[in-house]
Formats: sequence, C-alpha cells, structure tokens
Amino acid sequence: MSVKIRLTRVGRHNDPIYRIVVADSRFARDGRYIEQVGYFNPNAKGNAPKLTLENEKIVAWLNKGAQPSDTVKSILSKEGIIKAVAEAKAKKSK
Repeated sequence: MSVKIRLTRVGRHNDPIYRIVVADSRFARDGRYIEQVGYFNPNAKGNAPKLTLENEKIVAWLNKGAQPSDTVKSILSKEGIIKAVAEAKAKKSK
C-alpha cells in the first residue's frame, strides 16, 4: 500500500478549501482517507487562518514512509517540517 499526504477539495464553487489528508494512493482524490492532518484555505480573509497543520501527526506519517504530493511538499517546506524530518533522519543515521 502506497500512502500519500495530499490535498482533498471541499468547499463551494469558486471558493475552495482543502483538507490535508493521509490516504492510500489508489483512492480517489476526494474519497476515503486514513487521517486528516490539517487544512489549507487559499482564499482566507481577515482573521481566518490560511493554514492549519498537526505537525506531530505529519512528522509521524513521514517517518512511516508516507510520500507528500508536490503541493503538500511545498507547503510543508515553507513551514519547515520537511527540513526537520530530514535533519532527524540524518542525526539518527549517525
């Protein structure tokens, strides 16, 4: 089973909101998923949060071998999670 961390679309027409989920790669984009680990609202206005992540869950899934999609990898890189996981792996291998 190939596990991916990817976006699934929710929201209304012309007003998308995305959940960041861990899912089997064989499932449909908006189909069944294993766990929700955050959400991304590209059109957030005012005090509404644009991005919410559960860092501990994401790091745990990355350590288990889950592969982020290109978009999620970009989001996680901006938040510094990818770098932290890479440093932890490098430290562990020494």
